Order: sequence, then structure tokens, then C-alpha cells
Amino acid sequence: MKPSATATSSSSSTATLDVVKAPNFIKVTAITIFSFSVIALLYLFPSSPFPSSISFSPSFSITSPQQIKNKASLVSPRPKKSRPPPPPTVGERTGIVDENGAMAEDFVIGEFDPSAMDEFRNLTGGREETSTKEDGKLTRVKYERFRVCEESTRDYIPCLHNVEEIKRLNLSGSLVIYKRHCPEEGKGLDCLVPMPKGYKRSIPWPRSRDEVWFSNLPHTRLVEDMGGQNWIALKKDKFVFPGGGTQFIHGADQYLNQISEMVPEIAFGQHTRVALDIGCGVASFGAFLLQRNVTTLSIAPKDVHENQIQFALERGVPAMAAVFSTRRLLYPSQAFDLIHCSECGIDWTRDDGILLLEVNRMLRAGGYFVWAAQPVYKHEENLQEQWKEMQDLTRRICWELVKKEGYIAIWRKPLNNSCYLSRDSGAQPPLCDSNDDPDSFWYVSLRPCITRLPENGFGANVNTWPIRLHYPPDRLQSIRMDATFSRKELFKAESKYWHEIIESYVRAFHWKHMNFRNVMDMRAGFGGFAAALHDLDVDCWVMNVVPVSEFNTLPVIYDRGLIGVMHDWCETFDTYPRTYDLLHAAGLFSAEQKRHKCKVSSIMLEMDRMLRPGGTVYIRDSISVMSELQEIATATRWVCTLRDTGEGPHASWKILTCDKRMP
Repeated sequence: MKPSATATSSSSSTATLDVVKAPNFIKVTAITIFSFSVIALLYLFPSSPFPSSISFSPSFSITSPQQIKNKASLVSPRPKKSRPPPPPTVGERTGIVDENGAMAEDFVIGEFDPSAMDEFRNLTGGREETSTKEDGKLTRVKYERFRVCEESTRDYIPCLHNVEEIKRLNLSGSLVIYKRHCPEEGKGLDCLVPMPKGYKRSIPWPRSRDEVWFSNLPHTRLVEDMGGQNWIALKKDKFVFPGGGTQFIHGADQYLNQISEMVPEIAFGQHTRVALDIGCGVASFGAFLLQRNVTTLSIAPKDVHENQIQFALERGVPAMAAVFSTRRLLYPSQAFDLIHCSECGIDWTRDDGILLLEVNRMLRAGGYFVWAAQPVYKHEENLQEQWKEMQDLTRRICWELVKKEGYIAIWRKPLNNSCYLSRDSGAQPPLCDSNDDPDSFWYVSLRPCITRLPENGFGANVNTWPIRLHYPPDRLQSIRMDATFSRKELFKAESKYWHEIIESYVRAFHWKHMNFRNVMDMRAGFGGFAAALHDLDVDCWVMNVVPVSEFNTLPVIYDRGLIGVMHDWCETFDTYPRTYDLLHAAGLFSAEQKRHKCKVSSIMLEMDRMLRPGGTVYIRDSISVMSELQEIATATRWVCTLRDTGEGPHASWKILTCDKRMP
């Protein structure tokens, strides 16, 4: 008799339950589930804490727990399938190095937001304590508001007005009294130089060429001594400058026309771009050359007529205090296309002509020396003797007298060393030693020898103006610097860099309407900042300062048709207070901080001394120094704004813009 369906079903269920309850089946099932779980976890989390040497096979078999345990160390997770990376975002390059690491001329500088003008002249906020490193330890520095100096310091130049040092050295009656004697460390300027009572914002250029406020320069000595020579006159509340001079009987313009007619090859504004006027008076020679595309650096000592340079700078003419004494002037060899002396009061033939040899060092090969003085045209015996001595000296240093007419004599320097080498053996003055560096002049004594010209012709072969402004000069290759093969690229890149930045300043900050006339670039490099201002028609001149601690790029700056000077910012600059409208410093403070030679506050006090009331300071520097600079600026009573560079808020540099407000 066959079992019923119900009985069969019941029997099957009972058998299945018995299998499930069997111990081996439970173990195998548990191991299988565990294996699937491990594989799933490793697949989902490839960076699991399992050793990277573990690998798992995609297939598996049921094994004993001991076998699983033994194999665990031999397997590793299945690698996760990687997704293809997203395509790179293509944008404009903002660096000066291309993807191969080579210097690139084609790069972009970030732009300024014109809306930033709304906050341009606002305060940045409260004062803060700043951090500086001293002997490896972090210390806090706080600057209290600087006091105002005594009234007697309103025209103070610390390194040229060091009365204590002059008395100590007993220098009265010597030209040495007029050279640099800087205060000892700790005795420098620690206060704000006051302005004269009634000081007014300077008359803008070009009106300032012909008139300035008496209240800004309340000194009448020049009017009293030189009034009869048509230099300067006082009319009501202004000084006026008729354009005359000791030898400018019919005015500076007529005088310049005469020079051009005597030697047409001088070609003002083309062959002659950079000139030096020695003993400049109130700088009318340089003032009228500006309209002929010639930049003239006017120099004079801080002597009994000590305010000559102050008048020149107030007029808006390039000038600085300097004296021919016992040291080289602070300009490179072959700097000037023309050097001028009109009754400058210098005896060029004394001490075997050592002062004229310094002129020879600074004069460009093929350049001209113009001398307007009584020995040229007067027939008195003693004056004619001076003329003969001058003729003899210039012949021995191989200068050619190209023209003598009326009260003007013009010589030309040779283009190479051939004349020097053809002189008789033992001829005086001798040639300088070949190891003498004519571009070494920071506290360097005068040399009683003729400076050799480079055998390769460097310095003599500059282009005419304005081509020379952007053409890399040959002397670029002789500068001592780290770069060897990329110098021209660096030169061009710097020019492009500053052109784009200044273009944004002109557009966003309306620089053309801010009446900047006297401008200083405190860390000039190759002069790209000054070149950009010229290209963008900002009507100003720039004093390019090369710090002594950096590569001497001044020869390149002069070859470009610009002017400049070497200086150590741990000392004061040879200019009067209130003489610059704009001070520009890019990377200066972080560079000086690395020297550990002078305080940042000393440099900023010097900037305040040089800056005209109503003037502006632009500082581009590392964020590591910005907090301290803001603190000092507040103590100096400047009104400042801190903003990002064009590279954005996360860039390592910031821009600090400060105004020295009129009281």
C-alpha cells in the first residue's frame, strides 16, 4: 500500500530539518556567508586595514575553517575599477615659467577690481601687535605713535647734516664737510620731520617748472645772492623761475639751442637721453631739457646755497644732493650721454685732475662734456692759465675738443681704448688697473687714473631713444647675477610684468589724475617699473634705487635711458624732506629683513621724511612682513589699505597702499 502524499511531504520536511540541524552543514554555511561578507567589504572599501599583500580569488570552494585560516594570508582584495580622471581645466597662464620650466614672455598678471576704489582711502582698522623673530624666538612688537621732531629739523638730511660728526672730525673749511657722515647706530632719526607752517600741496607739473609756493620753501638766500642772474625771484606768495642762470643770459632754451647748433651730433632726445648737470643751481638746465626728451639728473652740494636741490625737486625736476670730494659719486661707469658744468665752481685740474677723471668714469664712451666758465672766454692772465691747464689735461685723457664758441667749450670722450694705449710710456694720468671695477662706487675712494673702456664695446653701443628703453643692452651680459643664459628673457619678463601691473593701477586707481611727479622705485631691478610709467604716459620721472645688497643693475638702467642711484636703506637718502610724491617698494622689506642689518621702522621713517604731504606709498611684499608694516604705518600716521595682489587672496604677497594726508 503506497504512502499518501501527505505522509511523503511530512517525511521530506523531517529529513530536510535533520540535514539543517547537522553540525557540518551549519559550519559550512557560516563559513560561506563569512567569505562572501569579507569579499564584499574589501570590494567596497579597498583602503581597508588589511595588509596590501592579501589577495582574494574571484572563485572559492568550501573548505574547512583551518584551510580558510591558512589561506587568509595569501589572498588580497580585488582592485577597484578606477574611473578615468576628468579632463584638465584649461585657463590662462599666470606665471612667467612655462610648463617645461623655461622662462616665458607670454604671461598674464591678474587685474584689479575697479570697485576697490570705493575703499581706496579708508583705514584698514585698529592697531595690532605684531610678531617678529629674534634669535630664533617669537617676540611681540608694538609701535607707539611716533612723535614730531623739533622745528629745526624741517629740512634735515641726516647723513649730510651730521653736525656732531663734522665737529668731531674738525672738517670746517674742507669739501669733505659736504660728503656723507651718517649718524651712528641708534642715533638716527626716530621722529617725524615737521613741515613748514602754511605748507600747501605742491603746484602740479608743468606749472611747477616756473613757480612754486614760498610757504613750502621759506628760504630767501638764493634770491638774495642770485637774484641778479635771472635764476629765481620772489613774487607775492610764490618763487618764480625765469629760466636763466649764470651763463643763460638769454634763457635756458636759447642756451640749449646754442649747444645743439655747435655740435648737432649731440641730438637731444635721440643720441643724448641721459645727462648730468653739476652744480645745477635751481636746475633750469635740466628743467628745459625735459621738453626735449632728455632726463637730466641735477646735483649740487648741501653748501651755503644748500636749498638748490630742494628748489629743483619742488619744481618737479630730477635732482639729489651730491658733491665731488674724495669718493666716487653713486652712479655707474658710462652712465651719462652728456655731462654739463656751467660755472659749477669746481677746479677740474687740481690734484692732477682727479675730479675730471671721475667725470670721465661716468661719461659714456663717445659722450660729451660741456663746460661754460670764465676761463673759456675771458682773456685775463690767470683765467687763460686755467684754460691752458684744462686743454692739457683733456688732451692727456684723450678727450677731443670738438667746439669752442663764446663762453662754451665741448669735448668728446673716445669710443675705445686705442688712444690711451698709444700714449707714451709713463704718460699721466695712468690707466686704471685691469682689476679696478668702475661700477664699484658705494663708499669707494676716487681713483687718480683713467677708467678703461670695455674691449667688447659694451656701453658705447646703446640704441637711440626711445628704442633703447625696451632693447636689452649689451651690458646686461656683464652684470654679476645668478642667471647666465636667461638674462634677456628676465629683462623682457620684468618689463611685461610691471607694464601689466601699472596698467591696472592707471585704470583702477586713476594714476594719471593723481599728479605724481617725483617718483622713487626703492628696489628697481632692471627699471621695469619706470619703463611702464613712461609707456603708459604717466607724466613723471623715476629715481631708480638699487640696494647695495643686490645685483648692481644700474648700468642696465642707464643704458635704457633711465636714471638711478645705488643706496643702502639702512642709511638715509641724499634728498631733502618732502621731495617725492610716490614711493614704490616691491619686496624691499622682506629682503632687508633677511639682512638683519637695520630696523624696518627706520626705513619707514625715512620714507615718511622723503614723502610729500598728500603723497602715496605702494608696498608689494610678503605677507610675513605686512602686519608689522601696517603697525608702523599707523604709528607714522599714514592712512592705509591692505589688499590682495592680482593673484588672489591666497597669494604669498599683499599690497599695502598708504597716504600721507595733508594736515
